[in-house]
Amino acid sequence: MSYIKAGVDASGNDVNLFYQDWGTGSPVVLIHGWPLSHEMWDYQMTELPQHGLRVIAYDRRGFGKSSKPWDGYDYDTLTADLKAVLDALDLQNVTLVGFSMGGGEVARYMSRYGGARVARVALVGAVTPYMLKTDDNPDGVDQSVFDDMLSSMKKDRADFLQTFAKQFYGVNLVSHPVSQAHLEGDFVRAYLASPKATIDCATSFSTTDFRNDLTQINVPTLIIHGDADKTVPIEASGERTADALPNAHYIVYDGAPHGLFYTERDRLNQDLIAFVKEGIPAGQSAGTTTIY
Repeated sequence: MSYIKAGVDASGNDVNLFYQDWGTGSPVVLIHGWPLSHEMWDYQMTELPQHGLRVIAYDRRGFGKSSKPWDGYDYDTLTADLKAVLDALDLQNVTLVGFSMGGGEVARYMSRYGGARVARVALVGAVTPYMLKTDDNPDGVDQSVFDDMLSSMKKDRADFLQTFAKQFYGVNLVSHPVSQAHLEGDFVRAYLASPKATIDCATSFSTTDFRNDLTQINVPTLIIHGDADKTVPIEASGERTADALPNAHYIVYDGAPHGLFYTERDRLNQDLIAFVKEGIPAGQSAGTTTIY
């Protein structure tokens, strides 16, 4: 197995991050969403290397096969972990792809480290710019929603994860975009995570303000969001991120849920490949919005 030492925790123990590194060519670093692991990217990891790209995906601390320290789940620490991956592998001209919570690490990295080593970024179903509803962020999500999530996780994490997964993929009485087997696989991946990391990361992505971070992004940017996303509502996230980055390429997947990396995997793969290779998705010009 491949690991990168990201530092030490408060007790002096090493924090090691598990990663997969497949293919050759321009490097693409995939940052997974909450509460999953790098394995959520299976359908990107197996497709993008077939198009001359080198794809690296790692497990966030507390998740997957990475170390599970007690603390360090704030975005500054998580972003330092991302920097450790880029530095250890000496990656240059990287495309950072952040899904959901991972979009926050992308934004914070670009501001905290000046975008070092990065050529372009993609924010997919990302929690940017600021999830929490406040007086100066009226389009955000009510604190009560996150309070209910935390309460449910503390009461019965297994039940919460199984219920959450259905919303994540848009499963309901008339729509079944994923198989039961896929849901069960995700449950195993999520349940193997540290319960402390699961709770702390939920607090981090729901309360961290990335509005200032977005102003520091000065490389070509792709924003992709599903307009049926009930987990990270597009009104609070994708639309606001596109407003903050008027020169970005903004693509709205019509009818897509949060888990579009699976439900819309062919479309997403095509858009990512075109963006990495051409710097622009097919049929788009800078600052435009495409709905399809």
